[in-house]
Amino acid sequence: MTQQAVARKVIEIKPYADPEAKVYPRSISGIYARWRWVFVWLTQGIFYGLCWLPWHGRQAILFDIDTRKFYLFDLVLWPQDTIYLVLLMVIGALALFLFTAVAGRLWCGYACPQTVYTEIFLWFEKLIEGERRQRIALDAAPWSLHKLSIKTAKHAVWIIFSLWTGFTFVGYFTPIRELAHDLLTLSPGAWSAFWVLFYGFATYGNAGFLREQMCRQICPYARFQFVMLDPDTLIIAYDAKRGDARGARAKGVDPRQQNLGDCVDCGICVQVCPTGIDIRNGLQNECIGCAACIDACDQVMDKMDYPRGLIRYSTENAVSERLTPLDIVRRAFRPRVIVYAAILLSLAAATAWSLSTRIPLKVNVLKDRGALSREADDGSVENIYRLQIMNTGDKTRTFRIRIAGVEGIRLHDDTPVTVPGGEIGSRTASVRADPGAAKSGAIPISFSIEDVADAAVAVTEKSKFWMP
Repeated sequence: MTQQAVARKVIEIKPYADPEAKVYPRSISGIYARWRWVFVWLTQGIFYGLCWLPWHGRQAILFDIDTRKFYLFDLVLWPQDTIYLVLLMVIGALALFLFTAVAGRLWCGYACPQTVYTEIFLWFEKLIEGERRQRIALDAAPWSLHKLSIKTAKHAVWIIFSLWTGFTFVGYFTPIRELAHDLLTLSPGAWSAFWVLFYGFATYGNAGFLREQMCRQICPYARFQFVMLDPDTLIIAYDAKRGDARGARAKGVDPRQQNLGDCVDCGICVQVCPTGIDIRNGLQNECIGCAACIDACDQVMDKMDYPRGLIRYSTENAVSERLTPLDIVRRAFRPRVIVYAAILLSLAAATAWSLSTRIPLKVNVLKDRGALSREADDGSVENIYRLQIMNTGDKTRTFRIRIAGVEGIRLHDDTPVTVPGGEIGSRTASVRADPGAAKSGAIPISFSIEDVADAAVAVTEKSKFWMP
């Protein structure tokens, strides 16, 4: 049985982390800690800033539920474009499968909202309550005015930040400037206020209290990640061959002379872990791949003048077989990864092509059912239709309407229709044909709607013309 298989078996029997114990992560610096903060700034800069970006007189990104339109810069999506939302979800799922098969839980460790907001809340907590030892001592101390003031300050900052997060979230579904005005004048809509408070409360609870419990027990991804892992997946691994047996020793002493490995058993790798696990016990489903233990262990190795990498990003096969980094990269291109990548790239390319060639025009033709046909003033046969012209682009367009299908068929009024971007224009179309131009009954006809300035933006819709 492989080392990873043994670790999985042990996990099923007895988790290494005590789910009831509160975790007090220790601050750590290092290359991976810096990368985590890069992603914090990147993701939150996009989240908090993008909703304020103006674009042609509106928000650049706005999911307007009331008008049932999604604005993505120049792209306007309607309910009829739900297929793109489905494709986006499928692409996201495939990307998660691919990234997990290649590099484990990198998403969880660096970009997952739970990880990002927990990192932010921990930063506030450290700023107000102090480092790990100070926080432990504060929680253990009896209640006093000093403790109450510190706790109150921390929770006040958390609540303000959470409400701002809730406000920003709702600002993607309601124009954020209007929402800000309504909140400042204390006149928000009931649903807007509810969702601001709801999302703010969710942020406050998840990042302030649940924290590692979300990753340990609630998040379903932690439960099925092993299905997507194999011995060549990049994970955070402890090199047991090099590290064991563990034990304290003086600096400068050859550990081999004391029958010891490189691990000094300091426990710092456990203290910095946001989920409170001991990575030395093997791969565990609580590990989110944040690499805080790598930064911590590398610093200890530097102080002891040992080589770095006792805990490192590696694979099960690389650790057991002593593979080189080039071998790890070579083994990354295995069948399951190639299949995931091929499907993902094909679907993403097809979606991108569909969006780039998408005609920003949709037309519905509705036949007047009040009267199938009637005689017009000039003696011709007249049918009435209602045309709904949806300009799904972002700029105002003027459309020409043409009719075909019966000899001599014509529009009584062929005046072009101007429709603003992202709006629906309506036109009642009177279609006439000479008596005897076709046999009696329903005759197939077609409406052609074309942009006057751009002939490529055109749609043809079929209908029926009723001859008496």
